Amino acid sequence: MSVTLPRPAGGWRNSAWRLAETVTTPLVPADYLDLFHPLRPGADLRARIVKVIPETPDAATIVMKPGADWEGHKPGQYMRIGIDIEGVRHWRAYSLTHGPREDGLISITVKAVPDGLVSNHLVRRARAGTLVHIAAAEGEFVLPPAGKLLYITAGSGITPVIGMLRNLYPVTDSGVLKLGRSAGYDIVVIHVAPSRPDSIFVRDLEALAEAGAIRLVARYNDRDGGFDVSRLAEAVPDFVDRKTLACGPAGLLDALAEHHAAYGLDVVTERFRTARVEAGEGGVVSFEKTGTDLDLDGSTTILDAAEEAGVLMPSGCRMGICMGCVIPLVEGSVRDLRNGEITTAVPGETEPGGIKVQTCVTAAAGACRLDH
Repeated sequence: MSVTLPRPAGGWRNSAWRLAETVTTPLVPADYLDLFHPLRPGADLRARIVKVIPETPDAATIVMKPGADWEGHKPGQYMRIGIDIEGVRHWRAYSLTHGPREDGLISITVKAVPDGLVSNHLVRRARAGTLVHIAAAEGEFVLPPAGKLLYITAGSGITPVIGMLRNLYPVTDSGVLKLGRSAGYDIVVIHVAPSRPDSIFVRDLEALAEAGAIRLVARYNDRDGGFDVSRLAEAVPDFVDRKTLACGPAGLLDALAEHHAAYGLDVVTERFRTARVEAGEGGVVSFEKTGTDLDLDGSTTILDAAEEAGVLMPSGCRMGICMGCVIPLVEGSVRDLRNGEITTAVPGETEPGGIKVQTCVTAAAGACRLDH
């Protein structure tokens, strides 16, 4: 995207700017500034990869220098990152996994998932010096005020939690754990992983436990057979007195919500995979601007089907959180695969321009037209 900068004030400055525009046509001077100073104020928000740190055989931490307009984040939030792969820009959402940094750098930790185009690229092919697009931090799964907390995480669900813990317990360059920020916090962390070697941040968690900063309950499938939510009281006898925050697969979060509801307790959750209901009837989806018609079933998301057919689509987290995939539904019905809810657009009876729908979590529920 080109950014047209305001022209300098003054007669000679205006003349110089017009001369620059003439010389650089069909580009504008800002396009050349993007080449030499892409992280400058006013430019599209980008970041430059500084280093890639392996965490496990299939996970890595990507450390980046953000552009001047990066506004920071709250511990636990995520950001969207856009990376160009074979000429196509793909967007995904990842939790920020660092605490306070004097150097101003930011980091995300990515686990490569089977058939995950972006995650595998970042873990196995990302290199220092690469420029990526980023968006402002988002999310409500953030560090609560001081008190008694219970974190329950599974797999890569640890990533937003480690960001919170690193904020509370920063480590100096000499490896000294600082506890000043953690006054008033009493934290238990239950972390579930396939095995210890496959556990991201296991060394961080164990170091915090050894220092007495947290109480760690580690459950490894190869050793313990996983974690049974119904036996939570055995692991954390005072769980009813704690605020519970959980992040991980939908099955774990659903079981935890049902367990806590029986005690009249709430759970603050962050989902990395959508829980979907049984698919309904499909239909023909028409993309007005591209002239493409797709006959879809009721279980395939519109985003996946469109990309498979070669239709360029906006996308982001692909889990119904970031709103990066939203496009207008002009006519017809779609089904939200997370909860079964039907959204219907009727020309003349709905808002002008159509109803915005999230294509990454919706499927056709009959014939429909999209303004794309």
